[in-house]
Amino acid sequence: MKHHVDIHVGQRVRRRRWMLGMTQQQLGEAVGIKFQQIQKYETGMNRVSASRLYDIATALDVPVSFFFEGVTEGEATEQVITEQDVVAANENAENEVDLFSEKETLELIRCYYKMPEEPRRRLFELTKSLSRAAAAAA
Repeated sequence: MKHHVDIHVGQRVRRRRWMLGMTQQQLGEAVGIKFQQIQKYETGMNRVSASRLYDIATALDVPVSFFFEGVTEGEATEQVITEQDVVAANENAENEVDLFSEKETLELIRCYYKMPEEPRRRLFELTKSLSRAAAAAA
């Protein structure tokens, strides 16, 4: 059985790795493990030890606390969840879209931050204007 905190941490590892445009192979090499182990961490199949999480945080340039953002205290006190619990939660969350789980969103963010600051700022302002116009038209 997977623990929901392990699943959450794995999702945060995957999300950050994607935002940096890093492959599982590259992250594995950066922390001295095989990419298959990164896969297991990202799916929550294997727990990440404290020292390994520190190494991953260093490689992904985030504080260790980044991986626990979004875990509520109530969730942290639960024991474990089963595969059926995960499936049921996913079915209940069909209407709640996690934009950061979409590869397109992460690719857009990566491309955005590769741009020089001035064009990036102009694109941001254009996007806000278009969003306001679309909201007003609706």
